[in-house]
Amino acid sequence: MEHMGVEPGRLSFSWISSAESTKFVDVVKDVTATVKALGPNNNFKKAADKVT
Repeated sequence: MEHMGVEPGRLSFSWISSAESTKFVDVVKDVTATVKALGPNNNFKKAADKVT
């Protein structure tokens, strides 16, 4: 995804069973913290400005 402008850490895949609610919560918290630490993704800013 990096070649498309998506930084590593902004995309995450996890296999979580419907019975693993606590694992789901942990994964969501981890991914959210990682993306917040990366800050805004400016790679798509020009494209978004054109749409507005």
